[in-house]
Amino acid sequence: MTARFPFSAVVGHEDLRLALLLNAVHPAIGGVLVRGEKGTAKSTVVRALAALLPPLEVVAGCRFGCDPAAEDPGCPDGPHAAASAERRAARLVELPVGATEDRLVGSLDLERALTEGVRAYQPGLLAAAHRGVLYVDEVNLLHDHLVDLLLDAAAMGRAHVEREGVSVSHAASFLLVGTMNPEEGELRPQLLDRFGLTVAVRAARDVPTRAEVIRRRLAYEADPAGFASGWTEADEELAARIATARAALPSVLLPDAELRRIAAICAAFEVDGMRADLVVARAAVAHAAWRGADAVTEDDVEVAVRLALPHRRRRDPFDEPGVEEEQLQDALRQGAEHAEEPGGDTDPDDDPDGPDDPDGPDGSGGPDDRNGQDDGQPASGQGTSDQPDADSSGSGSAERPPAAPAPAFRARLLQVPGVGDGAPGRRSRSRARTGRVVRPSTVDGSGLHLVGTMAAAAPHQSARGRSGPGLLLRGDDLRLAVREGKEGNLVLFVVDTSGSMAARQRMSAVSGAVLSLLRDAYQRRDKVGVVTFRGSAAEVALPPTSSVDTAAARLRRLRTGGRTPLADGLLRTRRLLATERLRDPRRRPLVVVLTDGRATASAAGGDPVAEALRAADLLAADGVATVVVDCEHGPVRLGLAGRLAGALAAACLRLEELSADQVAGVVRAARAA
Repeated sequence: MTARFPFSAVVGHEDLRLALLLNAVHPAIGGVLVRGEKGTAKSTVVRALAALLPPLEVVAGCRFGCDPAAEDPGCPDGPHAAASAERRAARLVELPVGATEDRLVGSLDLERALTEGVRAYQPGLLAAAHRGVLYVDEVNLLHDHLVDLLLDAAAMGRAHVEREGVSVSHAASFLLVGTMNPEEGELRPQLLDRFGLTVAVRAARDVPTRAEVIRRRLAYEADPAGFASGWTEADEELAARIATARAALPSVLLPDAELRRIAAICAAFEVDGMRADLVVARAAVAHAAWRGADAVTEDDVEVAVRLALPHRRRRDPFDEPGVEEEQLQDALRQGAEHAEEPGGDTDPDDDPDGPDDPDGPDGSGGPDDRNGQDDGQPASGQGTSDQPDADSSGSGSAERPPAAPAPAFRARLLQVPGVGDGAPGRRSRSRARTGRVVRPSTVDGSGLHLVGTMAAAAPHQSARGRSGPGLLLRGDDLRLAVREGKEGNLVLFVVDTSGSMAARQRMSAVSGAVLSLLRDAYQRRDKVGVVTFRGSAAEVALPPTSSVDTAAARLRRLRTGGRTPLADGLLRTRRLLATERLRDPRRRPLVVVLTDGRATASAAGGDPVAEALRAADLLAADGVATVVVDCEHGPVRLGLAGRLAGALAAACLRLEELSADQVAGVVRAARAA
């Protein structure tokens, strides 16, 4: 077996190494999320951690790693009466992105079921990771149903298995470490909050550091064992320091002043819930133990805050992660004031969220009440002038700077009709290969439905002459598992940025609506793209990507003005979909066209309206699910967007109808399946 790259030999990444070491000292911190660009040694550092963890005392023969000093009374392998103990290294268990539910939580022992005819439980990765490290590479790409199981186990410290006639509960307390590349999409908020600490890693930009990274990596590849042996002493010193800090951890004092400081800082950052406060407190205690101190100080709290709060201060999926230094220093100053005063009480008049503050959340002058509108409503044209349409006045050729997006809102669900077979997500119905098993079938399905197969074979055992243990199976006994789930789609936004949309600042409302739909796509794990059309042609403002925050950034920079090449926008969309169909044929597209329906520019010099309708017919013939959002404004409406929707065989919604708070129910896009 090739020796792992030594932890001590890693160049740089001080915050990452410290976060991992603090979790090794105090596993109750809750793990580490490592965010970073590709090629920054994220996985290398995490895998090197296992060699530093203190060895474990386990009950001999127990598949669940029970501690002899504190046995799990509910262990499936118990009771462990007079069991002997053995010593083994702590495990680092890797959960691959493509893992199945059976592999994660365990399942019926197939070999024993078929040979002995008994129901026996085969443990999964959660059992193997107990009292060790569970490492998830590319954690942001993990399937949703696996994320749910992982969350339950991480929160409760136990795994509960109810499947295939097996009912088992076992301890599953582990250090959760995940790595991710933000360019490939963000994490679900529920999983993000479960990680105690987060670290952003980037490749060094200075030449000496980069040269040293190359030097050590080449030396390791040339002689892995020899290179690792050169760092054995340094790793052993770190391991001994971890063991010493663990032993000292219970005696480290958290003074009441520092506890108030932690509470004040977390309150200043307005983090949700109390998990952040607890994580900061545990990390501060661990850092004090790591330093060899007997009490937590302000420096320990600051280190803990820098590691525990960056991923918890995001109020929106499109907020930049991290903590601004000025904001951190302000919070630390507030914390210092509370630490100096017992009780940490403040004057109600100094509380920005107090009841006397007219701009507070209960007042009528808060930021969400600007323009007299609720945050749950799309701001489609409020507070705008009635200037003439830029296209019709002939002034539409002037380019306008980007309009500030209107406040976002909770978008209603747009779905692709029918049942797909695409990437796991949370939007449209799917015949999932890794979803929840709903029934056995002899016709369709994926994988063997074991219980259904055994049930089909059981009544025929006597007729088949069975005389011993095990089952006699035939081909017609086999049953396949039918699974149901949700899939993520390719949501392609086709946005009219011409002069007619810029008139009356309609683009502000449209931008707010698209940002709301992008947030919905982020939550449903979709792939997104943006096509815009203005002037004389359309362009792909954002090629399809899983990084929804990148789409939001591009959208905020869109400029408007010029004529309306609607036909070219639809044809460009059709070509882009054809390319994506070759790249990912199973991911079904959903096209959302935001326009007032006016077509004023023709690439061929003909009738722009007729060309737009012919382009719509071509897109409809491809069977693409489409929703047209009518952005026309004013008391007199021409209904051109509705005509376009008819040619596309698409649902047509008014801009304000995108709000889930205004319109109840679910919108199913386009035609019947």
